[in-house]
Amino acid sequence: MSASSTQTLAPATLTSTDRCDRCGAQAYVMAELPGGSQLLFCGHHWGTHEAAIRPKVVTIVDELHRLNERP
Repeated sequence: MSASSTQTLAPATLTSTDRCDRCGAQAYVMAELPGGSQLLFCGHHWGTHEAAIRPKVVTIVDELHRLNERP
């Protein structure tokens, strides 16, 4: 994780209505870019693009831990 990014384990910020910008699946990661733009990723696409995107972001909300939650 870069020094300028943060990871949160706070109550869920992303909801089931937040969708991956790449494929439309439920988003579990939100990456905020300088200037305030946000990118949303499902677990699969975050894993695919994380290395390229992480150095460019200001903040990361990572809720991938929710993928294994049971209701």
